[in-house]
Amino acid sequence: MTDKIKKTDAQWREQLSPEQYRIARQKGTEMAFTGEYYKTKTPGTYLCMACGQELFSSDTKYESGSGWPSFYQPLQKDAVETVDDSSHGMTRTEVVCSRCGSHLGHVFPDGPKPTGLRYCMNSASLKLQPK
Repeated sequence: MTDKIKKTDAQWREQLSPEQYRIARQKGTEMAFTGEYYKTKTPGTYLCMACGQELFSSDTKYESGSGWPSFYQPLQKDAVETVDDSSHGMTRTEVVCSRCGSHLGHVFPDGPKPTGLRYCMNSASLKLQPK
């Protein structure tokens, strides 16, 4: 993993689209079944839209039925970090990019083998680098 990236709010706003900023930097969520990658089957690597860090492989992407791109594990264990999230009247585990801290989505314990995890990500926080 590379060094942490720190930018001002103004720098993030300049770099990201309004929707990317709302989701990645303000912990927003795109509506289910609307994201660019929720149905994508293109082989490749999913990067953090904000900093370019490699996050997930298409090899671990699966159809969860949730309406968001879902993966059963990150590309590398240290590519993402988790944070307790008690917003919206529920307890969840938020997933953020370990390099820049951008909000990616949430992880749930209802995924497939081998991990049993469902990393439910926002398309707006990702960028697919096709193989």
